[in-house]
Amino acid sequence: MTAIEYNNNIIVVDSGLSFPNIDEMPGIDYVIPDYSYLVQNQSKIRGILITHGHEDHIGALPYVLQDIQAPVYGSAFSIALLQHKLREHKVKEVKTHTVDDNNKVFDIGCFRAEFVRVTHSIAGAYAISITTPKGVIFFTGDYKIDYTPVDGRAIDLARIAEIGKEGVLLMLQDSTNVERQGYSMSERSVGQKLDDIFYQNIHKRIIVATFSTNIHRVQQIINCCIKYNRRIAFSGRSMINIAEIAHKLKELHYPKDMIVDLARINSVPYDKICIISTGTQGEPESALTRMSKDELKKITISDTDCVVFSSSPIPGNEKMIYNVINNLCKKGADVIYKDLSEVHVSGHACREELKTMISLVKPRYFIPVHGEYRHLKQHVDLAETLGVPRDNMLIPEIGDVIEVSKGGLRKEEKLNISCIMLDGSFVESSDMILRDRKTLSEDGFVIVILNISASGNLDGEPYFETRGITVSKDIEEKIKNKIMLSFSAGDFREMAGAEIRSLIRKSVAKELDKKLKKHPVILPIIFEH
Repeated sequence: MTAIEYNNNIIVVDSGLSFPNIDEMPGIDYVIPDYSYLVQNQSKIRGILITHGHEDHIGALPYVLQDIQAPVYGSAFSIALLQHKLREHKVKEVKTHTVDDNNKVFDIGCFRAEFVRVTHSIAGAYAISITTPKGVIFFTGDYKIDYTPVDGRAIDLARIAEIGKEGVLLMLQDSTNVERQGYSMSERSVGQKLDDIFYQNIHKRIIVATFSTNIHRVQQIINCCIKYNRRIAFSGRSMINIAEIAHKLKELHYPKDMIVDLARINSVPYDKICIISTGTQGEPESALTRMSKDELKKITISDTDCVVFSSSPIPGNEKMIYNVINNLCKKGADVIYKDLSEVHVSGHACREELKTMISLVKPRYFIPVHGEYRHLKQHVDLAETLGVPRDNMLIPEIGDVIEVSKGGLRKEEKLNISCIMLDGSFVESSDMILRDRKTLSEDGFVIVILNISASGNLDGEPYFETRGITVSKDIEEKIKNKIMLSFSAGDFREMAGAEIRSLIRKSVAKELDKKLKKHPVILPIIFEH
């Protein structure tokens, strides 16, 4: 999420979600930007611009648009994906403006936004050129330079070059593949690999897992099905929904009678069907993962199956993915994945494409975005080799307020924001919550229950309960005796309950650290009667 502000006007570019590092954020499903600044300045917001419809660019909008009223601008496919998400979240009355080749320039407050077609691993992707009172800010969005795209709609390099000639104050560019030399492969090249797989496995059932939003990949799989006379079953909620949306928008083309409901899949000979599924990242509840565990009705994996992962692992997901591959192999399936065949290409620009974009746009100032810090640093180094002065670039961090004008580019201040964590509902970005969850997952927890009489005496023995940690009877008895001795000695006399709980917590923690070298969450509970 990036906000551009001038006087009383704010426009927002993208608003996505990310997946947490499970080691650092246990129990968290998604992470979205902290948009409290936008809530506080709602009267200034003139619009939200979407570069494309991937989750990391629109995933937070159902939450943002519950609290902020603003029109949303994007391609027909991006808007359709957003509207589907808004219905799921029961968010109503969001005004939208659809971008296409005949309707791509919008006056929004004091800004003029021009959407420029780019190629990416999703339909309807755009760069955005924003004319401000101080100059032009150019967002590349996620892109690659693909001269032979599946849908025939190539990146508009001519218009990008014109914008560069007209003068660009600041450029923000996708850094994802800055470490990759050369050029990205065309999406169309995957089609031939898929065709080879279909030809070589003509007597098997074929299951292809890919990202549900990669409509161009799905189209190439469908093209193979048409060529080899196979019917199609979509598997996975997002795959079914997005395929239907894309078909209605004529972004995905297939005869309706080719589609078979998954519940009726066994009515079709196994060598005349192709299942197009979610689950490329080994997600626990995804369709392919459930197939690998025999948890999906009507589908039993066997040696008559060829399973294709038309994807590459997102860093951090490798273990889950290879677990699924191992399970599929154990059931006799032939499994084809990126280590064995070029069944996937990236949707992001590699170094030579990044250099081409910088050379065409010729920005005065440059900010790398969309990547880890090492990617952003390398991107700055790359831009410097193309003539952008080091003093005219900076690496942004969450919350940075950056002032840009013809006089310079500098960080002004930092907003006190970080992120919002979602685990079914909003969770404050609290170090304490995450620390407790990590402790619970690693060292467990201990409950100590005390009954205290009105006179302040301990009534009976303390009750000791543990989860996720093994405490021997000897240690448990020692802790109980220590507590009872403290009460007998009057150590807790005239103390409030909160103070007693604090002392009990420290006493138990000290004993467990000494005996077990463990630091569980300790919860003393006091009943007074």
